[in-house]
Formats: sequence, C-alpha cells, structure tokens
Amino acid sequence: MSLLFPSHLKFTEDHEWAELKSDVATVGITDFAQSALGDIVYIELPETGTAVSKGDSFGVVESIKSVSDLYSPFSGTIVEVNKELEDAAEKINEAPYDSWIIKVKVSSVDELEGLLNSEDYKSHCDKNS
Repeated sequence: MSLLFPSHLKFTEDHEWAELKSDVATVGITDFAQSALGDIVYIELPETGTAVSKGDSFGVVESIKSVSDLYSPFSGTIVEVNKELEDAAEKINEAPYDSWIIKVKVSSVDELEGLLNSEDYKSHCDKNS
C-alpha cells in the first residue's frame, strides 16, 4: 500500500497535517500515522474555544494497537471540532486527509514556517519506519 503525502498540506514530525486558509488551520493526522496506528476505535476531542499552543496535546486517538496524543501544529484557539469522529473514528483510517479533527484560529501564521512540506515529511517518515 502506498501512502499519500499531499503537496498542498504542511506536516509536523508528530504526524499531524495542517492546511492554513487565511488564519484558520484545519488539522488531522496523516496517512502514515493512521497506517502505523492500525484500526482507530476512539478519538478524544477537545472543546471548541480551547486555547492551544504549538506542540501541545489537544486530544487522544486510540487504536487497537495503542493510544497516542494529538499535537497542535499551531498556537491559537480551537474554533471547530469534527464531532462526526466521536461516533465514527474509523473515518480517519478510511480517508485521513478528508477526516479533519480540529480547526484552529491561528495566533501567528509565522508558525507555518516550522512545518514540513510533503517531500520533507515523506523523508522523515522513510527515516523513521
């Protein structure tokens, strides 16, 4: 199975993806992450209005193999949470780039510079697999 690394997204070394539009970032976990986790059975979502800092945990994803923290690629305020995932966490396995987890109103778009592009993220995954 070949993994997807969409070129329009940015990535963290912790395997989250982000798409920034204006000052709102849509965030989810990558194809590599969902593949490594295996079947995702549960996701713990934060509350809308929660303040997050770049690198801080904002939730937890649980699979049949393990439990992993989710880390925010940006500092800001969570403005939307994908409630569909509460009852259908497996959607992340089926379509990780369509199954966003949170949307963050970003306090500093400069933090985008610290994220990886698709080629760098793919190299990071190759080194760590």
